[in-house]
Amino acid sequence: MKIQDIFKLSINQIILLLASKNIIKMTDKSFLKLTYKEKMKQQLNIENPQTFNEKLQWLKLYDRKDIYTDIVDKCKVKGYVAEIIGEEYIIPTLGVYNNFNEIDFDKLPNQFVIKCTHDSGGLIIVKDKSKLDIKQTRKKINKCLKRNFYYYGREWPYKNVKPRIIVEKILNLNEGKKELVDYKFWCFNGKPKLCLICTDRQINLKETFYDMDWNLLNLKRPNHDIDETIEKPINFELMKELSQKLSKDISFVRVDFYEVNGRVYFGELTFYPASGFNRFEPEKWDYILGNMLDIERNSNEKI
Repeated sequence: MKIQDIFKLSINQIILLLASKNIIKMTDKSFLKLTYKEKMKQQLNIENPQTFNEKLQWLKLYDRKDIYTDIVDKCKVKGYVAEIIGEEYIIPTLGVYNNFNEIDFDKLPNQFVIKCTHDSGGLIIVKDKSKLDIKQTRKKINKCLKRNFYYYGREWPYKNVKPRIIVEKILNLNEGKKELVDYKFWCFNGKPKLCLICTDRQINLKETFYDMDWNLLNLKRPNHDIDETIEKPINFELMKELSQKLSKDISFVRVDFYEVNGRVYFGELTFYPASGFNRFEPEKWDYILGNMLDIERNSNEKI
């Protein structure tokens, strides 16, 4: 397939072609330029990036610290985070397995969470073990174990993460609460600048942005409503402080937390939200956020 023909494909067709040698052998830079044009409908300015999304693509290529591979590993990151902010913020691990057959469900509690350590999206929340469809769960997990998330957006930290399964304790919700709320702090050069709060995941995901003084921002991502009824979490200032500690010496990272019964729990660290293909409303926010990010301050020299 000629490179000019690839530009005519939809993103779904591109994903289907990921298994082909032609796509896999593409350099990261060529792949990102191709995908950026398809998703964002504009050329990627990788040589002189100005927007937030362009700078995330630049960071994929040129900010390559070895520790990032451990940070995206859902098992290893717990040790990394515990050393910085303390074990008390870590969701307890019930087991780590190399394959699905190693899991002894008889030894697990009635409620737990299953996910893969190297992937994104392979999450199974078990609220009643007696109702768990083992066959379907095995099928989903085994599919995730075979997937290398790196090839979907060239997020290089995922490339060499060892595929494993982790089972965690489920977080009991606050009294009167129906679901967990995600507090996602977007940190620029070691400073949290805004917080994305995700609510109503089970019905109609709402995404709401606040600044660090808990002011609602005129910012949204398409296809998601905002929720103006969110109460400021009790531990908002603590989460800000922890985010700053965890984002030290990192150009950009999103630091996720949960607040449950007055306690804060660490969720994950994410280097490239939406893989750097975020659409914002109004569009000017792509430039506003881009201006917040000094991509070379904490990055490696160009490779």
